[in-house]
Amino acid sequence: MLKIGILGCGRIGQVHARSLFMVEGASVAAVTDAFPDAANALAQKTGAKVMSAEEMIASPDIDAVIIGTPTDTHFDLIQRSARAGKAIFCEKPVDMSADRIRDCITTVEAAGVAFLTGFNRRFDAGFAGIRARIAAGEIGDVELVTILSRDPSPPPVAYIKSSGGLFRDMMIHDFDMARFLLGEEIVRVYATGSALVDPAIGEAGDVDTAVAVLTTASGKICQISNSRRATYGYDQRAEVHGSLGLLKANNVAENNVEIASGAGFCAAPAQHFFLERYAGAYLAEMAHFVACLQSGQAPSPGIRDGLAAQLIADAAATSLATGVPVDLA
Repeated sequence: MLKIGILGCGRIGQVHARSLFMVEGASVAAVTDAFPDAANALAQKTGAKVMSAEEMIASPDIDAVIIGTPTDTHFDLIQRSARAGKAIFCEKPVDMSADRIRDCITTVEAAGVAFLTGFNRRFDAGFAGIRARIAAGEIGDVELVTILSRDPSPPPVAYIKSSGGLFRDMMIHDFDMARFLLGEEIVRVYATGSALVDPAIGEAGDVDTAVAVLTTASGKICQISNSRRATYGYDQRAEVHGSLGLLKANNVAENNVEIASGAGFCAAPAQHFFLERYAGAYLAEMAHFVACLQSGQAPSPGIRDGLAAQLIADAAATSLATGVPVDLA
């Protein structure tokens, strides 16, 4: 039985604790949080011990850690956990700085510990299904990928100010998905954006409505559309056009009941937010992490995937600021 410690008992830490409860071969052995009440509450639900981060990382009884703390704490926790020989599951982004991620890569690879970057959308049944069918050759050569990701409402401006901006906070998931579906590395990025949902977001130096166009060396293209507003629920779609056809993953609705009348056809809205939409993906992601630790297989996406997505996000932010495409070295 793998004993796993959870660093951060907020919303995402609770999600991972629920997933671990449903995955065989692992358990939540310890929890910690900057807010003692949060740690105590999750400990009561899981039967875990409450420890400090230092105690958890140093404990020989803990096999792996899940890092679900604020991004600015990731670097230190990754460094210390890797040096202590712990396997690591880290939420995205690994860090806001590509150079600091490179430092983490050096430490993680020198320590030889397993590392999973929390791009959970790779484990969504729809998106994973598209990737599997691309690999099976169903649509021939991939030519054009389209990804749409729109939140039901924007986060507080206080969060925006510390988030790193839309490209590093929100669209970074789509940058990883672009690499996942294209099957090639991105070499050029063009991005544009506006603050159309909330003027305060623009005043904070960010955008809430954005588009990015990514290109690979062979000329494959991905177009990504993001918005911090969608009145019809959490909009998460993707399609891949290839030489032999098209694969598409549509939204997941609150229910599959549709009514037809003289007024037309009416269906349920998309599920409200990421916790509902990606519940299955979070479970599959955790099952993958545990299975990799049991088998010795390297988890995927790994820490280098975290760096690749961050570099694309940085390029998108530069493109927005300069108004021109940015080439990735």
